[in-house]
Amino acid sequence: MSTPPTDRVALASWPTPMEAAPRLAAEIGLRADGLWLKRDDLTGLAAGGNKIRKLEWTLAAALAEGADTVVTTGAPQSNHARLTAAAAARLGLRAVLVFPGAPASGVQGNLLLDGLLGATIVWTGDVAGGHEALGAAAASTADELREQGRHPVIIPFGGSNAVGAQGYRLAGREIAGQRPDCAHVVCAVGSGGTMAGLVAALGAHRVLGVHTGAVPDARAQVAALLADMGESTVAEDLRIREDQVGSGYEALTATAAEALRLAARTEGLVLDPTYTARALAGLVAEIEDGTIGAADEVVFLASGGLPGLFGHPRAASLVE
Repeated sequence: MSTPPTDRVALASWPTPMEAAPRLAAEIGLRADGLWLKRDDLTGLAAGGNKIRKLEWTLAAALAEGADTVVTTGAPQSNHARLTAAAAARLGLRAVLVFPGAPASGVQGNLLLDGLLGATIVWTGDVAGGHEALGAAAASTADELREQGRHPVIIPFGGSNAVGAQGYRLAGREIAGQRPDCAHVVCAVGSGGTMAGLVAALGAHRVLGVHTGAVPDARAQVAALLADMGESTVAEDLRIREDQVGSGYEALTATAAEALRLAARTEGLVLDPTYTARALAGLVAEIEDGTIGAADEVVFLASGGLPGLFGHPRAASLVE
């Protein structure tokens, strides 16, 4: 079990707003006052997003280790990588981002911001082994940096470890203070730290996670993080929908596309195609299944990721 963190660096102002979404609520089958948006897309730093909550803790730990450089991994349109670069810039650290594949001819979305923020990008080419292979590449990159006299610390994929998840334990407490009667808190599940922290604060029965395909087994991922946090929640008790992945993590599914349009056209809320659009699609499916009732109060975590929309190859199809 990991030792609970005791310190963090300030990267945003808390709490984030809680906003009613009556038009969207009515469209998806909830009462008008039954849907609330937890606006973690409004955290401010470099287009905002939920990863800042984790980075406040993981970067505090890195600074305590004497880091002058942070290394992290992700997909080329990673929101976590973009915010790691932004937080590093604010704290006077160097950021090195390790991505699979090769640079594209045009720089869009999060990749544009990564460069603007001064991050160094290491492309690994076509590597087999997914996150484990990227992790090995990050470790090799860190070794090279040490040989150059740097002091690198590796920030885990998605910022998700027991230290980073502490940020969402605090977010869960914020939600409980803002909407104490909410029956369900809905979030996307990527690397798992967001859901793990929310479950640690609110209990497994109140948190619905929607699997995005970022990891092979979302349930095992979240359960392992909870165990590292010292929580006794078992995998079988977690509420995770696994029907919104479609053909894979990078796909724009039909249900996610519809959710994107619906949120934009009812509330002016722009979701991202990978995480929050899938999460809203999962909420809609949960209501259609009857698992979430029409009279229930729901908090939807708007966790950010907007720059990724501009880098998605099928973004234009949303308005065709």
